[in-house]
Amino acid sequence: MRYLALPLMLFVLPALPALAMPQFYNTIDGSPLNFDDAMEEGRDTPAVEEFLATGVNIYNENPDVLAKAEEVYNTMCSGCHGHYGEGKIGPGLNDSYWTYPQNETDVGLFSTLYGGATGQMGPMWGSLTLDEMLLSMAWVRHLYTGDPKDAVWLTKEQRETFKPFEPKKK
Repeated sequence: MRYLALPLMLFVLPALPALAMPQFYNTIDGSPLNFDDAMEEGRDTPAVEEFLATGVNIYNENPDVLAKAEEVYNTMCSGCHGHYGEGKIGPGLNDSYWTYPQNETDVGLFSTLYGGATGQMGPMWGSLTLDEMLLSMAWVRHLYTGDPKDAVWLTKEQRETFKPFEPKKK
């Protein structure tokens, strides 16, 4: 029996990191997403590389990118989802209710952005770079108005310091 353990460990252990890699599926039909259609620009940023390997969006609550994240969101998303993610012709994005429950995770939200959803939410792979998708997601997460303990996309440390979004007074 112990002679079988070594060959088994040689094949199984190297495959374990691959099992941890996130899997991306179309929100509507469940088919695997193909990133070959994504724009060349914005594919090789550290944020995209980290995200595709781990499912962690390093832009979430990163003060160095929030201004750019807001700009991308306001340009591409606010027309349908509102400037504060409150919802317009598209659903609200700033609370704990998700039309597609997988959007509670960053892998799920990215999959919806990349591959589209029902209604007027078409795939964004032709309109946004992969990096811009992560930036817009970071702004959506920043707009969250709910209880931080429910914000599963935040790290434990971020959850402890997160303040629910409040629009600026005019």
